[in-house]
Amino acid sequence: MNTRAWLERLVSFDTTSRNSNLALIETVRDALAAQGLAPQLVHAPSGDKANLFVTLPAQDGATQGGIVLSGHTDVVPVDGQAWTSDPFALAERDGRLYGRGAADMKGFIATALALVPEFLAMPRSKPLHLALSYDEEIGCVGAPVMLAELQRRGIRADGCVVGEPTGMQVVVAHKGVNLFRCRVHGKAAHSSLTPRGCNAIEHAARLICRIRDIADHYQSQGPFDTFYDVPYTTLTTNQIHGGIAVNTIPDLCEFGYEFRNLPGMPVDTIQQQIEQYVKDELLPRMRREHADASIEIQRGARAPALEASEQEAITRLVRALTRDEQTRKVAYGTEAGLFQNAGVPALVCGPGHIEQAHKPDEFVEIAQLEACENFLRQLGRSLA
Repeated sequence: MNTRAWLERLVSFDTTSRNSNLALIETVRDALAAQGLAPQLVHAPSGDKANLFVTLPAQDGATQGGIVLSGHTDVVPVDGQAWTSDPFALAERDGRLYGRGAADMKGFIATALALVPEFLAMPRSKPLHLALSYDEEIGCVGAPVMLAELQRRGIRADGCVVGEPTGMQVVVAHKGVNLFRCRVHGKAAHSSLTPRGCNAIEHAARLICRIRDIADHYQSQGPFDTFYDVPYTTLTTNQIHGGIAVNTIPDLCEFGYEFRNLPGMPVDTIQQQIEQYVKDELLPRMRREHADASIEIQRGARAPALEASEQEAITRLVRALTRDEQTRKVAYGTEAGLFQNAGVPALVCGPGHIEQAHKPDEFVEIAQLEACENFLRQLGRSLA
């Protein structure tokens, strides 16, 4: 199948992160196996999702080294969005292909899959690898499972291109993403007897305000990196739930917060400020009202920051092929930092634009897919 046919097929699978991606993964597996390849599935612990990794060996059969083309198969929900057309049926309008995931990032995957026959026919002295993951959109959950399996099997690569939508421009760095869940336990009481309770919502609010104070400090004091559109580390509280009635002191409040750290900004240093405030100030205050008051903070999914070296072979190669020497850094996270931490130098370059991601009527321009095809062909030929 060509790129468009592959994209149409991929978009037709509703791989919203809450769903299984196995139908898509097994379709890709079967198509690759039909071309004489041996794709490996690495399943989630639940068994209802899987990563796929496949090696296109070099001409002499070598499977070590080479370049990984990486993409995630899951997409964000379309719930409540006003789409002009069916989000899971590819539609063409004015040189654009519309569908959930068209830009983020099934367009890149479709291009890579369409070129597999060409890659196999190329006289390559190094292998090419395809890595497809699950659950990137909810915190890069799947890729670590795949990378651990590759490490266990002793599979090594020289570099990785993560095909997130960058307009086919080179992105050499992104922030880290760190998710946390906090549960504040107080004591319930009738609201007419306020002093007999311990209001979990109010104490959660104190912690949320403290998180905002830390965020304000980084905004005003840095450290800064002006290559980012948001040039400092950010912290935000994005979900909150608590209380059962207007006349009841709430005994539980839950909220989720995240921070996006600049590369080189230690995650533990940021989180320690929050936990120190809880230990030294907030919990003692709560326990003066209720001796059994408590606060739990659970670390959720995380994606490490990326800072690609300009001296790495993969960076020099991709810059040469795209003729792009500009330094670009982005605030959103990708799986590239995971590959880098696993010892595989990585950067980000793919078709489409991040501005279209997660929106109704998400699209990728046909011209972007054509540019990606040309880039990947050149990448394959560079392995001769």
